[in-house]
Amino acid sequence: MVSEQPAAQVLVASNRGPVTYTRQQDGSLDARRGGGGVVSGLSAIDSESDSVWVCAALGDGDREAVRRGVAEPGVRMLDIDAGVFADAYNGIANSVLWFVHHMLYQTPLEPVFDAEFRRQWASYEAYNHAFADALAEAAAPGAAVLVQDYHLALVPRMLRAHRPDLRIGHFSHTPWAPVDYFRMLPDDIAAQLLGGILGADRAAFLTHRWAEAFTDCCHTVLGPGIPSGTRIGVHGLGADAEFLRERAHRPDVEERLAALREQVGPGRRTIVRVDRTELSKNIVRGLLAYRHLLDTRPEWRERVVHVAFAYPSRQDLAVYRDYTAQVQRVADEINSTYGTATWSPVVLHVKDDFARSLAAYRLADVALVNPIRDGMNLVAKEIPVVSDDGCALVLSREAGAHEELGEDAVTVNPYDVTGTADALHEALTMPHDERARRTKRLAAAATALPPQQWFLDQLQALREGS
Repeated sequence: MVSEQPAAQVLVASNRGPVTYTRQQDGSLDARRGGGGVVSGLSAIDSESDSVWVCAALGDGDREAVRRGVAEPGVRMLDIDAGVFADAYNGIANSVLWFVHHMLYQTPLEPVFDAEFRRQWASYEAYNHAFADALAEAAAPGAAVLVQDYHLALVPRMLRAHRPDLRIGHFSHTPWAPVDYFRMLPDDIAAQLLGGILGADRAAFLTHRWAEAFTDCCHTVLGPGIPSGTRIGVHGLGADAEFLRERAHRPDVEERLAALREQVGPGRRTIVRVDRTELSKNIVRGLLAYRHLLDTRPEWRERVVHVAFAYPSRQDLAVYRDYTAQVQRVADEINSTYGTATWSPVVLHVKDDFARSLAAYRLADVALVNPIRDGMNLVAKEIPVVSDDGCALVLSREAGAHEELGEDAVTVNPYDVTGTADALHEALTMPHDERARRTKRLAAAATALPPQQWFLDQLQALREGS
């Protein structure tokens, strides 16, 4: 029980925690630490004494760990009712809030905010209450609490009601929707979401663009002005250069690099993308742009390969399963139309493999990062850091990373397939010296705020009231 542990001076709250448990055949529980820039950044909490990370039990293994009292030091998992969690996570967070902030709705048919939505919203409120209660119980007087993302937008206001002594921050890892799109939400829900975050002393975002969109929504929905108690901050999460460069040269990466080179074939250029099959990543339009390149510039046939890693995401939602299948269909069509006995135009991998992703980073002549919208997109920052021979970055203007990297990228409108095909041609024909210079500048910008410093800067700003 938390009451048996020392009260924490620093707390992080997030839907997904730093560890996942899997139940083995013999009944034992295997604990695995998570990866990625956000987890790496939030793991800086480990450097703080008297700290705790509050997260949800996501699967059966996690719930079994909670029931058995198994826990990593400094981590508290919440065993929230499975039905409540499913409604809050899939019904609201991933099927409503994610769609709003990424502007993904097909508006002639969706969204429909009906009685079922209201039922699921009650679960979202209950889910947020569970976090607020746990944080209130675990926090020492005057502790600093950093709440993460759209899953927990209501927590700051709820926690403030419990514990007005706490210093509370909220960080949004997604884009923030522009006013007209945000107001698609029912008026009371829109106000509740904004008011929830404004319960924090500090609301922070990945880019100035998203921060400004949030303040615009506050002014329009709630009235002029941000409450004097809430400060707005911007912290552009960067890549961890030291970790990436070391990890990218381990034997397992070298092995996968050799295998990819064999698949690509000697003397060919590579266009690399590494994404999860989230609807916002725009993988299908990227493939269509590549197909247009091969169709209109036949000189690239047999000379370039699109290495596309599309790792399945959120496959419990039908729309994501359908999208993943569409990615596979388009890739197969390109290979069927243009492929030869010695050349596969698209090398598509759908099984998640971090070592293989790093191998592709090293191999890339061109990196294609064309999301419809993205809070940041760390792939755009990681590839220039790891690239062996310099990499031209084709980057969507709708990625948060564009704010920092746009000057040295080839910018695209993510909806413009022909324009993206032209950008791919420009990137493929970029002189080697120019590509090397751009890559150096991209890598410097991409690593300006590495993950642990990103976290510590937020913590310092929260403590200092800045």
